[in-house]
Amino acid sequence: MSARKTDENDIVVIGLGRFGSHLAGSLARLDHEVLAIDRSPERVQRWSAELDRVVQADATEEGALRQLGVAEFQRAVVAIGASVEASVLTVLALTELGVPQIWARATSEKHAKILASVGAHHVIFPEAETGERVAHLIISKMLDFIEFDDQFAIAKVRVPGTMVGRSLRDMPPAERCGVMVVGAKLPGEPFRYATPDTVLRPDSVLIVEGSITQVQRFASLG
Repeated sequence: MSARKTDENDIVVIGLGRFGSHLAGSLARLDHEVLAIDRSPERVQRWSAELDRVVQADATEEGALRQLGVAEFQRAVVAIGASVEASVLTVLALTELGVPQIWARATSEKHAKILASVGAHHVIFPEAETGERVAHLIISKMLDFIEFDDQFAIAKVRVPGTMVGRSLRDMPPAERCGVMVVGAKLPGEPFRYATPDTVLRPDSVLIVEGSITQVQRFASLG
């Protein structure tokens, strides 16, 4: 497979075990182009019918990733769980390529510290996360995200710049993408439930609720 021009919606997923394959599938269903990489020919063959771009390669080799055009991607997820060494070396290779956002799966606190020290920007523990939830976090500016069965979601997001210095009373639902602001954590203050008179300050963190689409749109305002 040769390199091709990518856009900011393209995401690399390395490792097609249980978590990586579910994550790649969730990202694809969210209309993101996914380049999936695994060193196992059996896994590559299995998922080639489900995903658009599945490649067999050793992701610990910087040269192999460069040949696949991974350096052109904005986001990469290292979902390798069976080998700590392979996950660490893959993060190192992605760091050398200059990938701006590197997400990496950790199997222990010690593993997480190593991943962070070698260049991972976000460390995740899939045993406590679902592939779909992580997919939403990766593609948005949300700080945290909980999805319910009826397309309803609650998220933690930073206050959008256009809302700084304004009260919630001054912002109609349309301007808030239809979400309800439940609470606000203002800088230097404890979390408080939001009221119409709550004035949003820079670096405030909001808890919002609404449909998944509404919450994602609101998060993208930042």
